[in-house]
Amino acid sequence: MRSHTSVFVGNLLFTAVCCSAAPFFLLLGYSAWSDYPGWDWPAMLLAFGLVGTVMIPVLAFTTTRQEFPRITRRNRVKGVEDVNHRYPDDTFVMWAPRSEHRSAQAQLMRADVLEASLARYHPDGESTFTTHYGNYTPDEFTPLVRLRLRVHDAEETDGTGEFEVTGEWRMPSLCLSAITAGRLVVLVDEPAAPGDRRTFTPDWPRSALLAGTRTCRVIDLEGRTTDVTRRVGRQLQQMRISREVGGVVMNGDTIDLRRLDPHTAARYAALADQDRAFPEERAPVSEPGEEARRLADQLPGERAAFGSVGRRWSRRGGVLARGRFLEMRGRTTFQDHGPVLDTVLRIQPADGTPPFDAARRLTVPMDYLTALHRTKEIVLVVSPNGVSYDVDWARSSLLAGVTAATLIAPDGEEIPVTGRPDLIWALMNLLASQGISITSPVLDLRKRRLGAVAGMAMRVVGR
Repeated sequence: MRSHTSVFVGNLLFTAVCCSAAPFFLLLGYSAWSDYPGWDWPAMLLAFGLVGTVMIPVLAFTTTRQEFPRITRRNRVKGVEDVNHRYPDDTFVMWAPRSEHRSAQAQLMRADVLEASLARYHPDGESTFTTHYGNYTPDEFTPLVRLRLRVHDAEETDGTGEFEVTGEWRMPSLCLSAITAGRLVVLVDEPAAPGDRRTFTPDWPRSALLAGTRTCRVIDLEGRTTDVTRRVGRQLQQMRISREVGGVVMNGDTIDLRRLDPHTAARYAALADQDRAFPEERAPVSEPGEEARRLADQLPGERAAFGSVGRRWSRRGGVLARGRFLEMRGRTTFQDHGPVLDTVLRIQPADGTPPFDAARRLTVPMDYLTALHRTKEIVLVVSPNGVSYDVDWARSSLLAGVTAATLIAPDGEEIPVTGRPDLIWALMNLLASQGISITSPVLDLRKRRLGAVAGMAMRVVGR
């Protein structure tokens, strides 16, 4: 992982080359002022050269802050006035781009993703930041995905009323986890004329809600709060009611029936009563057949790894910390490997002090976004003095299960550790404490340089 200093020096050199005329004009103006004091044009050269020279470190610092995901004290959320409310630990609020508008007659249905593959994603912006104006996501930064769906045309559970459809749709990268989870919300338009086919349009924000990526709670008329995340049947009914009445406002991830009009609140309350009488089991985190719809390997992002370690950082007592996304908000700025998002994180300091919230604008890799329905955790590299936190996407992707993680024992036995985040976390901390870099998702304890930690690693695994 690149250090903040190396990124700043690189940007400083690049900016200095691009603005190299500014110091030249500064020297030229100073020389001309000595020969022609009081003249206007030497003063103009001096002013232009001075402003341009000062802008070199300013631009380098600004670019580094945008490019390098460092969290400092000034990113800390000072109080509840800086966010909508104090989020619980298990909350995740997503402000996704609006879905394509469909006619009011379109029916809202559930669709299961049977197969998924990336049809096209070829932006030409390289690694630079590209900003588009207006409330839309440009096609070059919107993956085109080929899907085979099983649409549930009715509420029957015996398989009747189901049919399959195949097509290609553009989807906002913020909602990629809905495909991995395997549950979508689609709007179905009836054919305009006999013989025409019905049209299907996925509703991506609602799909992220149905997939369980976004959390959802309901406060009833008596003030009781119910978590309805991954309660698919109830959520579909709520979505249909919301669509009929023109939309229901969610405060973060919560719908408060006391703030709705009496008729709509009564319809929501009837759903709550039905759920209490006949409780609905939560849907699985991911529907069966996830291997047929995994897009992480086809999308860009930083390669998952146990992580690199700077020797100076390790010697001075640097540690790792865990954080969790509480909020993501889409913007109109993109990089090739992911969108630039306004995020709120809850960081758990490694020294055991109480967690704190931080608001930071980050470029989130697209392969990490595919696993957002499973986990919102990330790994942060803490400075030795404990005042700054750098987001480590390589470790975060491995912890999230974007790439399979494997440990090879000294006797050659391969031990898969994917899906065991606490074990991966313990191994990462062991390697970091010993100053050992592993820039791949495979920890091979047969290597000579790992002999000193092989025994400790096996004890961590429990062998």
